Amino acid sequence: MSTLQIIGALMGGLGLFLLAVGMMSEGLRDAAGASLRKLLAHWTRTPLHGVFSGIFMTAVVQSSSAVTVAAIGFVNAGLLNLRQTLGVIYGANIGTTMTGWLVALVGFKVNIQALALPLIGIGMLIRLFNKRGRWSAIGLALVGFGLFFIGVDVLKGAFEGIVANFDVAQLTAEGTQQTLWYLLIGIVMTVLTQSSSASIALTITAAATGVIGLHAAAAMVIGANVGTTSTAALAAIGATANAKRVALAQVLFNVGTGLVALMILPLMFWMIGVIGDLADLAADPAITLALFHTVFNLLGVLLVLPLNNRLALFLEGRFRRREEKTHLPKHLDRAVATNPVLAANALVLELDALAQRVRQMMEHGLGQTVHDRAGLHEELRTVRDLSRAISAFIVRLESGALPIEVSQQLATLLRVDQYLVSCAASIEHVLDRDEELDALELGVIGLDLPEFQQNLLSELRAADPEELKAALKKVQGVHDRFKAKALEVGAEGRLEFEPLLRLVDWLAEQLRLAQQWLKAGYYLERLKHQTSADRSLLNGDELAALEASTNSGT
Repeated sequence: MSTLQIIGALMGGLGLFLLAVGMMSEGLRDAAGASLRKLLAHWTRTPLHGVFSGIFMTAVVQSSSAVTVAAIGFVNAGLLNLRQTLGVIYGANIGTTMTGWLVALVGFKVNIQALALPLIGIGMLIRLFNKRGRWSAIGLALVGFGLFFIGVDVLKGAFEGIVANFDVAQLTAEGTQQTLWYLLIGIVMTVLTQSSSASIALTITAAATGVIGLHAAAAMVIGANVGTTSTAALAAIGATANAKRVALAQVLFNVGTGLVALMILPLMFWMIGVIGDLADLAADPAITLALFHTVFNLLGVLLVLPLNNRLALFLEGRFRRREEKTHLPKHLDRAVATNPVLAANALVLELDALAQRVRQMMEHGLGQTVHDRAGLHEELRTVRDLSRAISAFIVRLESGALPIEVSQQLATLLRVDQYLVSCAASIEHVLDRDEELDALELGVIGLDLPEFQQNLLSELRAADPEELKAALKKVQGVHDRFKAKALEVGAEGRLEFEPLLRLVDWLAEQLRLAQQWLKAGYYLERLKHQTSADRSLLNGDELAALEASTNSGT
């Protein structure tokens, strides 16, 4: 085999392997559907539960990076706290060792003609008759498995060509400096391919065919484990504080585990020899490396799990400045945007926080002296900045292919956002008109404006959807009673026509403000009281009825 042929085979084998891992990951993830999300949401009560969930999910989807990004999304969506997520990160590192075992136990023994090619044929046949849905995803996964074994076979042939044509005796890690070089090679390979599975498969295949020594391969496996943190680090750029904390946790865990493994490398190979003898495993380089990868990740979890609370406290103290920027969303970023269901959940949290900010402005800002309102105008600008960020996030999600129920949720969430923006505009209008009405001394003629405001604000304390719906009718009643009293005062000649018009407009603006907030709260509470798996939104008739109930009498 010529040098050019060897290079071509290496590139082709690696390309096939990367394509296969991507297809396997996508197919298995889509076939599992909401089951994996439910597992991650409900089986992570403690960090230890999180470890087992992380192992299982990574073994299923064959991608620790995908699980890490999903975990970041769950944190942003409020479905997991940081301590639970750390367990998932630890487990994902153990779960990713399944790829090494697949290469070691099956990859070198599979008959391409008897297994790999039929898998591709069956998978494509399934996809031919099932264009979408679970069976289509299963077909894609089968094609991925077939290509996986073909990729391993091509790489094996390429490395055998290297052994036959070149002197590879020097490709061993004889000292600290050489070990560090192989560690760096493992890191660079993983960063370039964005797949630790591909790097580890390449390393195991090279060791099994005699291209590199066992200690050199072990250093490359450690490097692959460290290099996989680049995916989470890239996902955390410009992300929320929680996303940055999870990414930092993975970096600390993988780098710390790698350092420990390097320091005790001879001891670990002795341990692996003992474990191999006890488990009656064949003493070949591929199995030894797969076992090494598993053991040093297990060792890392055993070392860090007792320190989980301390690590969480350390991480919670980081990236505070990002959280202190009030005009930036706390739950929305690229990680959560990769999963529409998680994105909808994160949007509910973000809009709920925005609604509470608006309510606080209404409670603490309205009716105060002009001197105290300067800060309120700054808060209004912050609300508008957040609203723009939320709207842009929703529009970006809607540009992709979404399930119909998620599209409906996004439409409702966009409506909520617009209600809150309208609230901000109404607050500003009310503040401007307050100054005019203060000069009229309306209290002298029996029109107590602060009492009217307090009556409206008291209805904003409604908590569940039914209370909020009832409050919409009550604020209309409060407005109508006060408007009737104002008109009566005007009819008696105690208030001139122009001031009366300004007062009626001010009352209508206050009513609009309360109604917009209550409608936003109603929709949000409807979403919060339903599970992320089966959220049903208002149908067209209900929506029209709710809008009609707030458009009469004003």
